[in-house]
Amino acid sequence: MKPALAFDSPKKPTQWRDMPNGELIAENIEQYLLPWWPRFFGYHLLKLGILSGAINSEQSMIKHQVIVGEAKANAQVVAEIDDLPFLEHSVDACLLTHGLEFSVDPHHILREADRVLIPNGHLIITGFNPISLAGLNRLIPFRRQELPWRGRFFTPMRVKDWLHLLGYEIIEDKRFLFSSLNSVINPEKWWRKVWQKFAENYLSSFGSVYVIIAKKRVHPLTPIRPKWQIRPKFNPVKVTTFGPSNFKPNSFNENNPTSTE
Repeated sequence: MKPALAFDSPKKPTQWRDMPNGELIAENIEQYLLPWWPRFFGYHLLKLGILSGAINSEQSMIKHQVIVGEAKANAQVVAEIDDLPFLEHSVDACLLTHGLEFSVDPHHILREADRVLIPNGHLIITGFNPISLAGLNRLIPFRRQELPWRGRFFTPMRVKDWLHLLGYEIIEDKRFLFSSLNSVINPEKWWRKVWQKFAENYLSSFGSVYVIIAKKRVHPLTPIRPKWQIRPKFNPVKVTTFGPSNFKPNSFNENNPTSTE
């Protein structure tokens, strides 16, 4: 297995149009997350990256939504997503859309998201599945020079393993868009509809795009009280002592009538 840490910063897409069928990918992500937004409660929703900021989340119950990115034009907070300028346990939900593929250290991004997320908060991650038709395109040499194949694709199982190590509970793992993504996709064609239906029923693990929804679990620590050993209480015994103060010289003569002087 290749290490997740990269020494060269891969080229990042600045908008969905930078990738083939990028707008279609964003539309499918929005359609899938549509019934999930009312289930997330809280005060602050953090969108990590410009691609995450372009995802429509108007149906979310969390009204205060902040976009973090490197470009001033499209972000409300200009910062690196692996070095967030927020306090610990201050965000209720995080959306990370295709951010792990184009990062130098994806582990650090997850740790930063975990740091700012409150206990029982939700983390939403999307990415490209290497075990799919889109992932097979990375085997073609000239494809590796194009987006999104210039990035590194991580399997959903590997991402879920990282989340398990951070103490997350995986709520949902969905894959969709069973296509190579290298050509224009027309979802209105009848044969594509039949293929998508067949793939969803029998090839559900080989979708080109995945969505993982995880919940942060923090188990409270129960303090263990020390078992104090109760020492037995000893009450001093009162003993009558005969000392010089209790001795009467004439007591023998007074108690013995037969004595004569």
